[in-house]
Amino acid sequence: MTKELRRLSIVMLAMFVALFASTSWIQVVQASDLGENSHNRRALYDSFEVQRGAIIAGDQVIASSVPSTDIYSWQRQYTDPQMWAPVTGFINPVLGSSTGIEQAMNRELSGTASTQFLSRIEQIISGQPPRGSNVLLTLDPAVQKAAFDALGSYEGAVVALDPKTGRVLALVTSPSFDTNTLAEHNSKAVNSAYDALLAEPTNPLWNRATGDSLNPPGSTFKLVVASAALASGRYTPDSTFENPATYVLPGTSTTLHNFDGGQCGPGDTVTLATALRLSCNIPMAQLAVQLGDDAIRTEAEKYGFDTSFDIPIPTHASVYPAGPLSDDVTAQTGFGQSNVKASPLQMAMVSAGIANKGVVMNPRMVDRVVATDLTVQKTFEDTQFGRALSEKDASTMTTMMIANVQNGAASGARIDGVDVAGKTGTAEHNPGDPYTLWFTGFAPAADPKIAVAVMIENGGGLGQSGTSNGIAAPIAKKVIEAVLSR
Repeated sequence: MTKELRRLSIVMLAMFVALFASTSWIQVVQASDLGENSHNRRALYDSFEVQRGAIIAGDQVIASSVPSTDIYSWQRQYTDPQMWAPVTGFINPVLGSSTGIEQAMNRELSGTASTQFLSRIEQIISGQPPRGSNVLLTLDPAVQKAAFDALGSYEGAVVALDPKTGRVLALVTSPSFDTNTLAEHNSKAVNSAYDALLAEPTNPLWNRATGDSLNPPGSTFKLVVASAALASGRYTPDSTFENPATYVLPGTSTTLHNFDGGQCGPGDTVTLATALRLSCNIPMAQLAVQLGDDAIRTEAEKYGFDTSFDIPIPTHASVYPAGPLSDDVTAQTGFGQSNVKASPLQMAMVSAGIANKGVVMNPRMVDRVVATDLTVQKTFEDTQFGRALSEKDASTMTTMMIANVQNGAASGARIDGVDVAGKTGTAEHNPGDPYTLWFTGFAPAADPKIAVAVMIENGGGLGQSGTSNGIAAPIAKKVIEAVLSR
């Protein structure tokens, strides 16, 4: 072989190796990411060439595929679409997009995930038509319906978790939309429906439960501040603070009031337990300044703030503002204001962490992926996010939260014969704007089966007259009752 031919052979071999390596990299290493990319229209079109797997909650099929007479072969169909919209999302080749579980579990539902390789080979050998696998969710249809019905026409969201496992039991947002209108293959109809939803001032396409609309958590954030205080070892429920009717924020001329405009109970001093039970702002502002923003931020991050979770649908990270913060700003974070922002999922995680003896679990919405022959192809395990506080301090927090419901600011969540631990919150925005109303808590306090968070925007339609105890807490009560009655 001449020198020139040898060189050419080496170049050709190198090119072949490079081509083989690049295609292998794309088909093996990048296959999953490319297949789940919402901009990959080829993967979207391919998913309609097979009978897509069902999405199942409990014993209910909430998303399935039905035969279509157009080029896509199959069309998606949703059961109780408005109730399940923030969970299932939608998938549509006409829009070239997908959301929710439809997007997050697209490869499993379309039968193209790596765990389904053997199933695809078997289908080819046996001559069976290709089919996707079913995705079984953690959500409980009865709890989901209770949350959906209780939320009604309010703008807001409800999230319920199993505090011991992190399993999502309910995830509801309002206003919602009919996912079937976005599953049609008629391009004119589906684009018209989508444009109408985009034009709605109430933003029905937002998933408020996972943080598409982050709000100040208001006084529910006092749970995080009290947790930080106990974790420091310098405070107990009996620790006292000055009890004025007004408080000038450090370094400013801005005057702070408690929500009712008066003192936090009688006396010149007030305990941490009483401040939490009556949901007073001034003592919690003083406590926040004493702790410092670093300690509060560290504690908030232990509960999941500043972290986004894939459950597997993506969520928005709740936020404690970056420091260093001045004392006046730190004081306002003590009662969940001044750029502290949270999702209902996050505030449910705070209650769940306290309920689970201080351990915060990673939230998840999927239990298993199951083939059409009932073979379990993939299971999802419970995992810990981390420890937020000691078991002893979690017990102390629970006791204070029970008092909030029994004879405090969260009495709207009382259930006869059940110890409910909870905390309300009323978050302010610009002067004159309606409040955001919150409740978070868990029950039964001694052996928690559910942790729940309720968030109501625009004051529940009552401007600044709406109260968290009058609107958010009773919604949480109905969701808790749905779990306890199972």
